Amino acid sequence: MLMEMVIDGMDVPEDGTARDAVADLLLAIAAGDQRAFAELYDLLSSRVFGLILRVLVNRSQSEEVLQEVFLEIWQSASRFAPNKGQGRTWIMTMAHRRAVDRVRSSQSSSDRDVRAGLRDIGVAHDSVAEQVELSMEGERVVGALSGLPEAQREAIVLAYYGGYSQNEIAALLGAPLGTIKTRMRDGLTRLRSAMGVMA
Repeated sequence: MLMEMVIDGMDVPEDGTARDAVADLLLAIAAGDQRAFAELYDLLSSRVFGLILRVLVNRSQSEEVLQEVFLEIWQSASRFAPNKGQGRTWIMTMAHRRAVDRVRSSQSSSDRDVRAGLRDIGVAHDSVAEQVELSMEGERVVGALSGLPEAQREAIVLAYYGGYSQNEIAALLGAPLGTIKTRMRDGLTRLRSAMGVMA
């Protein structure tokens, strides 16, 4: 009988082969297995929450997004394709995207409030003008980011909004470090060009 140990969501038997335990749980969840869902939650919820919290900073919003992510996992586990990547990467990417969507939604709501406030007061004030200018610059950055290829955008958002190092991003996305460095370099070059900034 082979002894197994679980390392970061991977079952590693003594014979050296590796099986993606998270992928196995996702396949069971796709078949409606509630126990597999509870096991997956116990295994990954703290990591998923940590990623979301790094992006959002706000603890209560991060808790809401964590619930949304696990609800999405329960509802869409059947869309996970084990032949296209690791289960943990699929979940962490989903969590990151939801967190970034929440940031964009909050920014959009804040921008609307600023515009409404400017209409209501009718008197220009320096701090309000500065806030509007910062919001407009933020919108330019988000617009420029949305024009990048998905792989470049994902690496840059993880680094600058998530606070991850290039090594951490490589591990999170399951890509070689050199690939991540290239994606970030090319993505930043395109961002500078889109924003009209000289290198």
